[in-house]
Amino acid sequence: MTAMRALGLVMAGGLLLAPGDALAAGVPGAQLSLAWGIPFVGILLSIALMPLVAAHLWHHHYGKIAALWGALFLLPFAATFGAGAAWYELTHVMVLEYIPFITLLLALYTAGGGVLLKGSLVGTPGVNTALLAIGTILASLMGTTGAAMLLIRPVLRANAFRRRKTHTFVFFIFLVANIGGSLSPVGDPPLYLGFLRGVSFFWPTTHLFAEFATCAVILLGIYWVLDTLAWNREKPVAPVVDKQAVGIEGWLNVWMVVATVAVVIGMGYVKLGVVSVLGQMMEVERVLGILLFLVITGISVAFTTRELREANGFAWGAILEVAKLFAAIFICMAPVLAILRAGADGAAAGLVALTSGPDGAPIPWVYFWLTGVLSSFLDNAPTYIVFFELAGGDPLWLMGQGAMTLAAISCGAVFMGANSYIGNAPNFMVKAIVEENGIRMPSFFAYCGWAMIFLVPLFVLVTLIFFRPV
Repeated sequence: MTAMRALGLVMAGGLLLAPGDALAAGVPGAQLSLAWGIPFVGILLSIALMPLVAAHLWHHHYGKIAALWGALFLLPFAATFGAGAAWYELTHVMVLEYIPFITLLLALYTAGGGVLLKGSLVGTPGVNTALLAIGTILASLMGTTGAAMLLIRPVLRANAFRRRKTHTFVFFIFLVANIGGSLSPVGDPPLYLGFLRGVSFFWPTTHLFAEFATCAVILLGIYWVLDTLAWNREKPVAPVVDKQAVGIEGWLNVWMVVATVAVVIGMGYVKLGVVSVLGQMMEVERVLGILLFLVITGISVAFTTRELREANGFAWGAILEVAKLFAAIFICMAPVLAILRAGADGAAAGLVALTSGPDGAPIPWVYFWLTGVLSSFLDNAPTYIVFFELAGGDPLWLMGQGAMTLAAISCGAVFMGANSYIGNAPNFMVKAIVEENGIRMPSFFAYCGWAMIFLVPLFVLVTLIFFRPV
């Protein structure tokens, strides 16, 4: 039984057991203890440890294990608060958060995987640094997922002849899959949710540019030094290739990526009312957006030749892995986010109290680190919303007098999504694609070690420059 079928059975069971209108209210976070976070910790530890201690079991059954953790939250929750409440929590997560999330990723993954960047690319330190820089810039224009899917395969091909290359893909995740998405609502889901709540479209561009540039320039510089050292130690023999101008094949998919970005922007401006979907009130424009993402996916699949996808090394494994694991992650993190939303009334009240000084004023550097640390392991989009609301939730005040606080929340959510593989979905997708190509990536904890060495000191510097404690 696959993970999605198992979760489907849980949903079906909830539908049979739920009240007739299937509209039972969710359980307030103030009523939940931290013990409800155990399944979330369980799925995280499974992702981190099982590939190391039970690799064969994990690689063949990770979907079933993920579904088990989802069930270990939903079934006790139903027994404690009623099947109706469990159904409400499940449909809330799946309808309002997971389905929009996975259909957007699917469209960008499919279309991005149908764009073939051709040309004589040899993975020298200069070429690699340039590719990472281009991806970092593109991330704010086409989303971190779109930019990552467009460039990861060219980077793989350019470095196929090298032995020392793991650092390239780690820094690719740092820059292209995360920090690069900080300049527009298209770049990363947290900023898009802020846009939907009234933050102007170009506010991140004008208010986060200095923080973005600081991180991007420093990380690109560090990467160039590391790659130069690796090149000099390895002394690889660069392959002799026919000089071919860099070009693009698969222009239909380029336009499909553009169409996906246009749909995302359109959902922020067009308001068509709301509709009930499995008892959850959802904006009509979001429903249409989901349908359009599926249409874009279908067009890409139907009109992209098999030869082009094979030349690009495209496979469905990465998106399937993300779909299965993140379905369980979204379900299991629901009570954790509910506890945080409860603020001073919840089990995490002590943590929430740190965000304000004695006078009640928000403390930007605390918002940066709390948003960031939680975004490293929770999905960064709902984490952004939690702290957006804790800071008052008024976009006009946050864009003006509270601009430093909003910048801190935004940077924390976007930047620190790079601290772990599950901080942002493209991280896991890049890891899966690289491993599909026979390259060993760092384990979960080893990757976090890379982040501790290169990202955490950088974020301390960002704190001191932009969110200085007073």
